Amino acid sequence: MDQNSKKRKVAESVLDLIENAEILGIGSGSTVNILIEYLPKVKNKIQDIVSSSVKSTELLKANGFDVNELRAVGKLSKYIDGADEVNKYLHMIKGGGGALTREKILAHNSEKFICIVDESKKVDTLGKFPLPVEVIPLAQSAIALELIKIGGRPVLREGFTSDNGNIILDVHNLEISQPLALEAKINNIPGVITNGIFAMDHAHLLLSAGDNQVEITEPIV
Repeated sequence: MDQNSKKRKVAESVLDLIENAEILGIGSGSTVNILIEYLPKVKNKIQDIVSSSVKSTELLKANGFDVNELRAVGKLSKYIDGADEVNKYLHMIKGGGGALTREKILAHNSEKFICIVDESKKVDTLGKFPLPVEVIPLAQSAIALELIKIGGRPVLREGFTSDNGNIILDVHNLEISQPLALEAKINNIPGVITNGIFAMDHAHLLLSAGDNQVEITEPIV
């Protein structure tokens, strides 16, 4: 089974976890785009829906949904999103699509965060995928120097501006053995909006699609 078929398989499988009167948060990325195609099948179960990106909002509207704002709905009952990498603790790297800040806000404000991936995203140690860091443009050079000090090689994401009007540095060469500590350390650099480590706000449930089945796992404590 090719990667796209696995993405379709896991996106369809998560529909079974959507319950009545859900206040649902939707993330972004290729797997979530497929999920949005399938969501009309369970539209009668969704009370409100909130999106983490402009692109996801546009796709949701194209599929017949009225998209609300987080401030209008309060706490989300579930937040569904993909990941660029995920480990056995359900710590993740996210932000390959550039929506990491809004994704983290929705993850933090949800009762249950469900991550959906194909099995290629599962790793033992985070960091092979370059870590996105959203920064205020004024602080780009100063933040880059700080990221070099911790062993990273920051590269400006050329031609990209986040939905929040900021830039992203993609940090290569990191082996993230302590995701909680590194997430906090990078976030404490002045001018950083947030970084793509989701350890403080990790997923509560992982659905990962392989060749034969969708595996459902909880984080190892």
